[in-house]
Amino acid sequence: MDEAVKSIFAIIFIKPSYFYKNTMQVTGIQRHKLKKFVKELEPFRGRHTELVTVYVPAEYDMVKIINHLAEEQGTASNIKSSSTKKNVTDALERMIQHLRVIGRTPEHGLAVFSGNVAEREGQSDVRVWSIEPPIPLKLRLYRCDKQFVLDPLAEMCTEKEGYGLVVMDKRDAHIAMLRGKTIIPLAKTHSEVPGKFKAGGQSALRFERQREGAAIQHYKKVGEYMKELFLNNPDIKGIIVGGPGQTKYELVNGDYITDQVKKKIIAVKDIGYTDEFGFQELVDKSEDVLANEEIADEKKIMNKFFETLAKESGKVSYGEKEVFEHLSMGIVDTLLLSEALSNEDIEKFEEEAKKYNTTVKIISTETREGTQLEKMGKVAAILRYSV
Repeated sequence: MDEAVKSIFAIIFIKPSYFYKNTMQVTGIQRHKLKKFVKELEPFRGRHTELVTVYVPAEYDMVKIINHLAEEQGTASNIKSSSTKKNVTDALERMIQHLRVIGRTPEHGLAVFSGNVAEREGQSDVRVWSIEPPIPLKLRLYRCDKQFVLDPLAEMCTEKEGYGLVVMDKRDAHIAMLRGKTIIPLAKTHSEVPGKFKAGGQSALRFERQREGAAIQHYKKVGEYMKELFLNNPDIKGIIVGGPGQTKYELVNGDYITDQVKKKIIAVKDIGYTDEFGFQELVDKSEDVLANEEIADEKKIMNKFFETLAKESGKVSYGEKEVFEHLSMGIVDTLLLSEALSNEDIEKFEEEAKKYNTTVKIISTETREGTQLEKMGKVAAILRYSV
């Protein structure tokens, strides 16, 4: 056979152990690796409907899937285009072989992708990828298309649930949602409450009534926004309200918020800012109620790094070269890797970390601490002892 059209078969299988198991929540490392997997497959395009996607649900019989694919092979023999027919049947054959090697459906099910991804027409580069997702698959799917069906995996990369955030005083209010590690601004409003100094000629009583009336209208407006944005939002796990002074308590304890929305309020915090900076301060002050969330865990470990850097600088290191040297010596207790690193670099550090049971944390670039890590060289470490 001519070398230009010779098939190049590649099988890539990410084992179930590649992900942490026995959890219904996707961790930062899991999410990063899943994103990487999706990103690798996204660019591939078939010249016709010849890229095969199969989703095997958790606990589904693998033999039934293999038999179904064998039937599809028979159906593919009716395809008029000889090149499309060959690409589809080759993809199905490699997928069937691959599934036979796996044997049994993994605990969380399996997503499998196969096809000819050669860049030039007339060549054949048939590859197979498969991955056990970090949470159980409920979807059974077979599709032959011009691209792989990746949406179900991409959705697992996205943090859906989150917390409503409200920062306010008598003049301004800002509302946002904390989703994973990302603060998403939703609305803002400015009140008509006049300043504390009355205009000339106004009586103190009349001026105070104006202030109170404007404040009430402000609270009602904030309450309406909260109802609109949070009441029927199934992804809201709770609402956290923050602000300086007593204003936030006047809002929460008054009759400006519906009872259903009030039931969602899980914390009220004292903060100094009432603009976008207030959201970050509110999250920082809410570590107690966010203790089980990824963002709290990330902030905690990054704060530990910075505190150690300030008090005992010999027990930390940062920068790719220095950290990798310490990692290779087996003295790194916790490795901090920025999401801004390339996939290759992250894999290199992770492989080395496995040799010494080093804890690895993937740090997002969406938090203040994550931005600091990125500026410090994208890699940092807390050491087991001072050097």
